[in-house]
Amino acid sequence: MTASIQTNAVDRIDFATDQPVLGNLNVRWIHGSISAKHNSEPDIQVHAYNEHTYILRQNMAVHYEAPFMFLLFGNDRAILLDTGATRSPEFFPLRQTVDELIEQWLAKYPRESYSLVVAHTHLHRDHFEGDPQFFDRPNTQMVGRTLAETIEFYGFQDWASEVVPFDLGGRVLQVMGTPGHEDAEVSIYDPYTQIFFTGDLLYPGRLYIRDWDAFRNSIDRMIAFTDIHPVTHLLGCHVEMSIYPRLDYLIRTNYQPHERPLQMTVAQLHSVKAAIAQVDNKPGIHIFDDYIIYNGVPDRYFSYENMDPNAAPGDLRPD
Repeated sequence: MTASIQTNAVDRIDFATDQPVLGNLNVRWIHGSISAKHNSEPDIQVHAYNEHTYILRQNMAVHYEAPFMFLLFGNDRAILLDTGATRSPEFFPLRQTVDELIEQWLAKYPRESYSLVVAHTHLHRDHFEGDPQFFDRPNTQMVGRTLAETIEFYGFQDWASEVVPFDLGGRVLQVMGTPGHEDAEVSIYDPYTQIFFTGDLLYPGRLYIRDWDAFRNSIDRMIAFTDIHPVTHLLGCHVEMSIYPRLDYLIRTNYQPHERPLQMTVAQLHSVKAAIAQVDNKPGIHIFDDYIIYNGVPDRYFSYENMDPNAAPGDLRPD
């Protein structure tokens, strides 16, 4: 990292605003190609939502999951939410990309010292495979990959029943435990942008439910939260639905030319509550306009907690 100069109080950014600092979501995400071998798009797409908020997407030709990751800057530190589906920096240069973004930000907003937190929306391998790229990075704190470590890091006293603050330096995120898809899943609200980051619990795609009661309760808590907190967008970590209602792309596809936008609305969140009532915990694949609920099928989607960490990509579950 490049050296930075000393700052003073005048240099601190005021992230406490009455109105959200809006950003740009007028973006066409990289979405793979018919021939992954001949794909010419970048390994990682970087999109500046605003000058302190970045959205990254992994190239679908590198890994079919094509997860989204988020880099948020505060006065004292930045947080990277998720590290993608590929470990190798040769094919997925996540640390290099993040370091370059931090260097660019520090060139404009110099700090005497600045750190990075590497965190996860939840603990499935398409969201933490890039972790080893950051293990030897200076001034970096890694959030552990267990429920206990997640609880300890954020300081939860009553997991999944409370919202806890996490301060990046004036930019105070609100972190909520939202299990159901995965036991340690968190959803994170950013008052600065009023974006609600929802991991794999809610996104325009296949919602794989591991624990029905936990999923239902998490959706209820999220709705209650949005009832008293204004939300500009809900951003999950994948896009799997097409622009056509009820129609998703095939699992493990490497090409999604007509996928719908990443962002979802509070109205769509409310629709999940109605879908939950309609499904009523019945196992199966339940198709709705904006998402598809996979409840209890098939078990292999939830079977890799004890998988060999060096397993081939084809052995990873598609979520």
